[in-house]
Amino acid sequence: MATVLLVSDLAALRRELRDMLEDPELIIEETDSAPAALGRVREGGVDLVIADLQIGAMGAVALCLELRHEESYGASEPVAVLMLLDRRADVFLARRSTAEGFVVKPLDPLKVRLAVRTLLRGESFDDDAWRPATVRVGAPDSE
Repeated sequence: MATVLLVSDLAALRRELRDMLEDPELIIEETDSAPAALGRVREGGVDLVIADLQIGAMGAVALCLELRHEESYGASEPVAVLMLLDRRADVFLARRSTAEGFVVKPLDPLKVRLAVRTLLRGESFDDDAWRPATVRVGAPDSE
């Protein structure tokens, strides 16, 4: 049984995520702020944090960086972070903050569930929604 912590100041987003993730194998908890999420993670037993990029005064990037900092000196157990992104530039922020994964809004329930399963297995997950198109130089023209 894995514990997933949903972090967003938007109750509707937390409800949407809860509906997507309802599963007998998951314990789903919620909080509406990053400081509250930090406190919950410090208590232990959280396997995955799903955080909205923009949360009040402390968003997912700051939350992830603080978690990594605390993990580095043993103040909390390592926990995977899945970020919910709004813009293409946010991909850079998610990677830079060492989040294990990200998904792009609007949220696709199948993709969110896949990301959660992947992160709970200890792997990373990058949503390919904004992956650059492959351009082939010198490809023959179609006639």
